[in-house]
Amino acid sequence: MASTDEELVARSRGGDLESFNQLVLRWERPIYALAYRVIGREEDARDVAQETFLRAFRALSGFKGQAKFSSWLYRITLNLCRDWIRRERRTPIAQAPEGLDLIEMAGEATPSESIEDLVARKELGRAVAKAMATLPEEQRTAIILKEYHGLTFQEIADLLDCPLSTVKTRLYQGLTVLRKQLDQAGVESSFGNR
Repeated sequence: MASTDEELVARSRGGDLESFNQLVLRWERPIYALAYRVIGREEDARDVAQETFLRAFRALSGFKGQAKFSSWLYRITLNLCRDWIRRERRTPIAQAPEGLDLIEMAGEATPSESIEDLVARKELGRAVAKAMATLPEEQRTAIILKEYHGLTFQEIADLLDCPLSTVKTRLYQGLTVLRKQLDQAGVESSFGNR
């Protein structure tokens, strides 16, 4: 039976490096995905993800468990992303691959998904990334945490240290702009319709 984050954190705080490695393995993909969605650059997102775990390891003794371990990691990641954006003095970039490699995509398709469906899904992803890059950071972050990472409004409010109503407003305004941009681009989206 797999250990909970709390159990692994407790063992890590006691000096068990393997427990911390298990936390890294458990959370490296979501942390990288968050950094990539905020920054939009693979290499920089990898750097932010590595720095997130390095900082978490160094500060583990200060983690009191008042929030979930994942929320604590998300906060570290978002702070590092903000630092990166400030340092680079640029807006996040939505990278879209130039061409579509159909051989590679065929390996990604599920048995019930045709190549045409997969191409359409990839095109939607690029259109969403492009539209997301135009949103203010606060709205983009709220959408990423809600739509991509499945956090509740309250978890987002706690993570961003702002009122619940602010999170709802940011999400509503961001999704409204996002839907409008996707409509103008002729792309259908189900964002926020869950």
